[in-house]
Amino acid sequence: MPSTTVDQEATTHGMPVHEVVLLAETDADTGLSGAVAAERLTSLGPNTLPERRGPGRLRRMLAQFHNPLIYVLLGAAALTAALGETVDASVVLGVVLVNAIVGYLQEVRAERALDALEAMVRTEATVIRDGTASRITSGELVPGDLVVLDEGDQVPADLRLVRTRELRVDESALTGESQASAKDPLPVPHDTGLADRTNMAYSGTLVTTGGGRGVVVATGADTEIGRVHRLVGSTTTVQTPLTRKLSRFSKLLTVVILGLAVVSVVIGVLRGEPFAEMVTAAVALAVGAIPEGLPAAVTVTLAIGVARMARRNAVIRRLPAVETLGSTTVICTDKTGTLTANAMTVRRVVAGDARWEVEGIGYSPLGEHLPPPDAVREVLLAGLACNDAHVVLQDGRWTAVGDPTEAALVVSARKAGLTADDVPERVDELPFTSQRRFMATRHAGGVVYLKGAVERIFEFTGATDHGEADRLAHQGMRVLAFARTQVPEDAPLTEETLHGAVLLGLQAMHDPPRPEAIEAVRACRDAGIEVRMITGDHVGTARAIAAHFSLPDDAVHARVSPEEKLRLVKQFQVDGHVVAMTGDGVNDAPALRRADIGVAMGRGGTEVAKQAADMVLTDDNFSSIRAAVEEGRAVFDNLRKFIIWTLPTNMAEGLVILTAILLGTALPILPVQILWINMTTAVALGLTLAFEPREPGVMHRPPLPPSLPLLTRALVQRILLVSAVLLAGSFAAFHLHGGTLDQARTVAVNVFVAAQVAYLFNCRSLRHLRPHVGFRRNPWLLVGIAVTVVLQLLFTYAPFMNTLFHTEPIGWRDWAAVAVLAVIAYGVVEVEKWWRRRE
Repeated sequence: MPSTTVDQEATTHGMPVHEVVLLAETDADTGLSGAVAAERLTSLGPNTLPERRGPGRLRRMLAQFHNPLIYVLLGAAALTAALGETVDASVVLGVVLVNAIVGYLQEVRAERALDALEAMVRTEATVIRDGTASRITSGELVPGDLVVLDEGDQVPADLRLVRTRELRVDESALTGESQASAKDPLPVPHDTGLADRTNMAYSGTLVTTGGGRGVVVATGADTEIGRVHRLVGSTTTVQTPLTRKLSRFSKLLTVVILGLAVVSVVIGVLRGEPFAEMVTAAVALAVGAIPEGLPAAVTVTLAIGVARMARRNAVIRRLPAVETLGSTTVICTDKTGTLTANAMTVRRVVAGDARWEVEGIGYSPLGEHLPPPDAVREVLLAGLACNDAHVVLQDGRWTAVGDPTEAALVVSARKAGLTADDVPERVDELPFTSQRRFMATRHAGGVVYLKGAVERIFEFTGATDHGEADRLAHQGMRVLAFARTQVPEDAPLTEETLHGAVLLGLQAMHDPPRPEAIEAVRACRDAGIEVRMITGDHVGTARAIAAHFSLPDDAVHARVSPEEKLRLVKQFQVDGHVVAMTGDGVNDAPALRRADIGVAMGRGGTEVAKQAADMVLTDDNFSSIRAAVEEGRAVFDNLRKFIIWTLPTNMAEGLVILTAILLGTALPILPVQILWINMTTAVALGLTLAFEPREPGVMHRPPLPPSLPLLTRALVQRILLVSAVLLAGSFAAFHLHGGTLDQARTVAVNVFVAAQVAYLFNCRSLRHLRPHVGFRRNPWLLVGIAVTVVLQLLFTYAPFMNTLFHTEPIGWRDWAAVAVLAVIAYGVVEVEKWWRRRE
């Protein structure tokens, strides 16, 4: 019974075929017997990857409460309930529950959006057992099975090839190679890298042309894809910048609140106040200082960012990823399919002195082109004749059927108006092999077309001038040469009969960069974001593509393994960067999971990559990353606006209670009134900031350093300034009022709310004296203010509200004083902005 460890599988590429067959205890012609296959299936298990079950509904719901700020709120609710204030406790618990429900529903909706992108198919394989070929599900394969590969098949397990026929395999999902790899059974050195093991076919890769047979040497978790799965499973995710900052902020806030509460109780007791009353006052201080609306505001703001990103082709799987994009300092991007079209495209056709430039990207044969010169037309006809591929229109997209290189030749010919009807009937051929390195087809009338590596075709034509071919190759192009000769149909078609052929010309192709991606990379670099290309492709190819994006050589990392991609991401994080990693292949999955935000491709991406990512692009385009970064920065700005708007109120409320205790006066505002202020204004006013459009120039400033605290020194000073204004204004309104105690408290509460309305306008822009956008782009702002006015009128004049919140109606002079204090608060902040802009 053969072992199926990775170590053994890693050695088979260095063994001759007969040794591999002997080691696998199988037969290269008849395969395993059915009985042995059944025994191995029972012993070793099915050829499937272990399921990685996600958290259940209950666990996912409970995870919404795993946040330091939520713990603070739960503690405050518990203490409030213990003191008999069930209404206050219920309000706080209601806020926490709403926040959890919103976060849970958003995650569920994101998962459903991702499920819509995934087309899970159960693959089948052709296997030879007891000398007979049959179709079975790939899960039934066992080590030692003899698998038959044909064009279009997905390789069902890791195979050591024992026989090939023009076999080429697309391994881009595993290695990052943009070109299909030619395969043959010959052994290669043991230290050969994964991408260069020409005698291996790996699970999940795709046969583009030809066929062959291979012995299964690894199944399930022991395959190369299985190794990547294990790497993904062992890779830990990191907290987002906002999560880290909010965690630190919440811990600091908890310490400050508890410290002030203890101080207030001690001072009150020393002054002879009843202990129970001081505890109640301390709870009021804590409830006032805690920003109850912050968790809900964070969730809603991120959810709005999710909706905006979805409209720009980015599906968010984890809510905090929205903000992470706005903090990104480095984007590590895959090349194939992300920066490039992942579609080989002919760019130039050369025939002697004639040149023909080919427009367009990908496999679409449509478009306007100038008619090519006759000599170029003959080169294109040779490429169409000496070809086994074709292109089809599926779901609105042109795709290649067969080898991508040959498909590119079909497209270039069709752009010149040539079709299969222009090609004489094929009567014979010399197929392409990795040893032969060319293909020849004979057609009716004896005309023979040749296509292949430049040096091989030159051997048959006697050409010696490699200048043009070398120039094209140095530009990162793959260059094929074409020739024509005449071999009578009754003569054998051999290499000897091809000598003396006439050189027709060259076709140069590459996997072209997406034009919109070039602009997106430039925009990201203008925004201070470093862009790094990390690919498994060859160095020369990678650098040639990087040149289109003006990326320096030190930004290019080529021939990179999954482990090296992961190491690079970790190193960037150690250096203090917030890293976004893009990719579509299995080899990208570990790095996608480790990055601060992993970005997978929705169309061409593997399921492994999508599951490891935080965000999935529905159009597989780097330009959508640029759009997502732009939205992420807007989300981060809006979150900071809300935090800077709400904290002065919380601080001032706490200071009002503390000051009253220190002075031994009546409380200007009661705990239940504090909750009214916090909850109504946070929802009606604060959440409107989540709908603020992004400010101009958001992509023309560098990202905020990851080490920068949530609140900078300047913003802390502004919070202290506004808190002082609120403290002074509310205390003055309370103590200078000549009416009853409840009326004085009603005025103080309205001072707080009116000042928050005024300060809301200040916070629409943290940098400018007035916002750059009007109310049309955020009509919710006016709606929120209108709702607040209605609520405050009810709070002040409705009898049931007077009873519940201990308020009394007030006169127009009181409202005038409230309005004046609000205008003063607005003016103070605008003057502070103006002063800072002078510095």
